[in-house]
Amino acid sequence: MKRSEFIKLSAGLGAFFSLPTGAQVPTDQLNELLNETKGTGSAVRLAVDPIPTVNVAVIGIGNRGKTLLDMFELLIKNGQANVSVICDLSEEKVAEGFIALAGKQTVLPEAIAEGPEGWKQVVEREDVDLVVICTPWELHAEMALYAMEQGKHVASEVPAAYTLEDCWKIIQLAEEKQVHHIMLENCCYNDEELWVLQMISEGVFGDLTHAECAYIHDLRQLMIDEKYYHERWRLYHHEDRNGNLYTTHGLGPVAMYFDIGRGDYFSHLVSMSSREAALSAATAGTELPQQFAQGDINTTLIRTFGGKTIMLQFDTHTGRPYSRINTVCGTKAVHQGYPSKLYLDHGPTWDWHQWVDDATYTEYRERYKHPFWKTMGDEARAKSIGHGGMDFIMMWRLIDCLNKGLALDLNVYDGILWSAITPLSELSVAQNSSAVQIPDFTSTTWKQKRGLEIMRK
Repeated sequence: MKRSEFIKLSAGLGAFFSLPTGAQVPTDQLNELLNETKGTGSAVRLAVDPIPTVNVAVIGIGNRGKTLLDMFELLIKNGQANVSVICDLSEEKVAEGFIALAGKQTVLPEAIAEGPEGWKQVVEREDVDLVVICTPWELHAEMALYAMEQGKHVASEVPAAYTLEDCWKIIQLAEEKQVHHIMLENCCYNDEELWVLQMISEGVFGDLTHAECAYIHDLRQLMIDEKYYHERWRLYHHEDRNGNLYTTHGLGPVAMYFDIGRGDYFSHLVSMSSREAALSAATAGTELPQQFAQGDINTTLIRTFGGKTIMLQFDTHTGRPYSRINTVCGTKAVHQGYPSKLYLDHGPTWDWHQWVDDATYTEYRERYKHPFWKTMGDEARAKSIGHGGMDFIMMWRLIDCLNKGLALDLNVYDGILWSAITPLSELSVAQNSSAVQIPDFTSTTWKQKRGLEIMRK
């Protein structure tokens, strides 16, 4: 083949395609990886027999695992769930898990801290229905696949996977075993995002055309602090990868706004990164890496088959306030987050356009409050440790659906699609910001228009 018919993969992309760093991949093979359908779509509306009390195993009792353990208090009290076992490499972390459950559960869970393979003992147990994975990114897919092989349902922290091979493996196994795999995207359950979704569903925005979303979060101190991330695992992803490494907080809610997977779907993307400057400045003079491949700011543009567009940004290097942007534009209204503002279109006018006043904003917040926050809002806000309540709503809803044998709000195809945007963005950046086709993980079932499960009453 001619040199132009090969693509040289960077380190991050090499991992994505399960190939060594710098591997030469024929373009026809790359096109096959991106376009071939390897599933059936049979888990789109997956519902299993009701589980009156869900026996839960939590793997990884670090910062995230401890937070989710705290969310189970009411569920345990109501008999909806029971934490059967917790697992971590660190005995100290396991002890912290016990403390988090003390007073909440009559019988404390069994604890496992038996080295890198100890987690396999957890998912093999008969007293486990749901495996909650709260470990570093690179372990999510492996643990999920092993758990599903044992017939367990899986709730994975984000991302669900970041290699194309693992994306397809998770889908194929979920379809084969008919077990749930949900990615725990908590921002889909936040009060503001569900309020916007409620307004969209009731026609306030008219026809939607465009959205802007992001994960803008200054994580420099957390990435270099060995106490926060085990062995600074998150920092080292930035050494040899360059793209949008954390897509789902911003993209998940927008996908719901746009009915992605339920009548519309992502078609293709283009991704571009700035140069890197801020993170290396933070590590200067330390024993930590001094150079990083990941640009300070990545911007990814996505177009849907229905003609909508999305701007998705990623920035964990720059010192600036947190934002997910959360902007959505329609023919009748526009919302912009951080801080939350609403604009109601009154048609062509010479007057200066203004966001609605405080009284009107408050009226709309009350009128279009999502049912989850109407019924569970007070309990959720009491769990302030859970990102203002959205963690609680997310875990309550997941367990409630399993108790009742209902299809989950977010299915395996949702989590895989949102996660796959990361390596696809890396591919675009590596190819001088060329357009990259987005695989159809749903096997064309996205063309069947249906309502969002999260709006189900």
